Amino acid sequence: MHTVYVVEDEANLQLLLEHNLSSFGYNVRVFTRGEDFLQELSPNGINAAPSLVLLDIMLPGMNGVEILKVCKERFPETPVVMLSGQGRIEVAVETIKLGAFDYLQKPLDLTKLEITARNAIQMYSLTNEVKKLSDESTERIKFANMISVGDTMQSVFKLVKKAQNTDIAVLIQGETGTGKELIAQALHEGTKRAGAPFVALNCASIPKDLLESEIFGHERGAFTGAIQRKIGKFEQANGGTLFLDEIGELDLSLQAKLLRVLQTKQFERVGGSEVIHVDIRIVSAAHRNLHDAIKQGTFREDLYYRLASFPVKLPPLRERTEDIPALAQYFLEKFALRYDQPARTFSPKAMRILTHYHWPGNVRELENTIERAVVLCETKMITEEELHLLAGTPEIPSSAPNQAAEIHFTSTTGDILPMDKIKEQAIRIALEVTGGNIQEAAHKLDIGRATFYRMLEKYNINH
Repeated sequence: MHTVYVVEDEANLQLLLEHNLSSFGYNVRVFTRGEDFLQELSPNGINAAPSLVLLDIMLPGMNGVEILKVCKERFPETPVVMLSGQGRIEVAVETIKLGAFDYLQKPLDLTKLEITARNAIQMYSLTNEVKKLSDESTERIKFANMISVGDTMQSVFKLVKKAQNTDIAVLIQGETGTGKELIAQALHEGTKRAGAPFVALNCASIPKDLLESEIFGHERGAFTGAIQRKIGKFEQANGGTLFLDEIGELDLSLQAKLLRVLQTKQFERVGGSEVIHVDIRIVSAAHRNLHDAIKQGTFREDLYYRLASFPVKLPPLRERTEDIPALAQYFLEKFALRYDQPARTFSPKAMRILTHYHWPGNVRELENTIERAVVLCETKMITEEELHLLAGTPEIPSSAPNQAAEIHFTSTTGDILPMDKIKEQAIRIALEVTGGNIQEAAHKLDIGRATFYRMLEKYNINH
C-alpha cells in the first residue's frame, strides 16, 4: 500500500484529505507543522520515502517552499504536490522549478485531487522501476563495449566468445547500428592476434574504381594519380585482423579476387608483380541478407561459404527492448560525464517513449538520442520534452479540434521556424482553444502540467 503524507495546518482540510485519500486506497499520515514532517523524514524517522507528499505553501514556522527544498534533497524521487489558496502563476512556476510534481489551488477539486494523486504515485512507482533497472544495469553484462541485461544478446555474447580464440572466418549479419564492428573488435582482442593491427574497411564507403587499390594497395604509376606506392588494407592488417564491413556491396570482379586471396593467402598490388604473403584473420559483416544476394546473382556463393564459416546474427534493438533501460542509463552516464553535466534520471514517460520506439537506427540511434537529450536538458530529469524529436515533429496535439488558429512551420520569408517558435505557437493555441484552462491545455498537448508551467515561463506567456 502506498503512503501519502499530508502537511496541512487547516483542521477541516486535514480531515477532508485524510478521508478522501484513504478512500482511494492510500495509507495517510497528517502533519500540522513542516518541522514535524521533516523530523519524520530524518534518518531517525522513517526508513523509506512516502509515495506522495501533499504540502501546503502557507504553514506556521517553515513555509512550504522551504520544506519542499529539504524534501527533494532527501527524497528526490518522491513526488510533492503543492497546495495553495494563492492562484498566482509565479508561485506555481517557482515550486515546479524546485521539483514539485504539481500545484493545486484551494478550494480543492476532489476529482482533480484523485487524478493528480494517482498520476503522481504512478510516476513514483515507474521511477522506482526505472531506478531498479538502472541499479540492475550496474550488474549488466558488458561485452565488446556492448551492454545487455536480456537473454537475447547474452546468447550472442556466448556464441562470439566461442569463436574468439580461433582464426575461424566470422560473418556478422545485422542492421545498421547494431554493433557489428564492436563484435569484430572483440573477436580480434580475444585472440593471439590482439597485439597486432585491427584494420577496418567499409566496402560501401569507397568508390568502386578505387576499392581494389584500397584493399590490395598499388604501385607507383599503376594508374593516373598513383604518384607513389600505397599499402593496402591486407598488408596493413598482416598478423592481425581485417574487418570487411558491408561485404555485400563488393563488385563481383573484386569478389573473385578476394576469394583467390582467401584461398592462397597471397596477392599482388595493383600495377605490381611482387607476390605478397599475408597471415590475417578475416571478419566480415553485412546489413543485407547475403542468401538473397546469392539468388539474385550479386554475390558469389563460394565466397559466402569462405566468409561465413561461423555466422553471427545481431538482433535489432526492437527485438531486445529489455536492454533499452540499461543502455539508456549507460549512455546517460557517459554523456553527463563527457559534457560535465550533473547526474540525471529519466522520467517514467520518457522511459516509456524510449522502450516503445521502434529504433530504425538501432543502438547508434539510441546513443545519439540520449546525447542530444543530455545537451538539451536543463533539469535533473530527462523528460519527453527532450525526446520530442523521436517522432520527427514538434509536440502538437494530434487530436486537436479544427479551428481557425493554425501552427505555422515557416516564416513570412519561407524560412523554417526554430523549434522554440513552433512550441510557443502550440502553447498559445492550446490556451486559446481551452479558454485558458491550463489542465486542459496541457492535456491537449500531451504534456504534464509541470512542463506546461515551465514553458509558460520560458516563452513569457502571461496567464
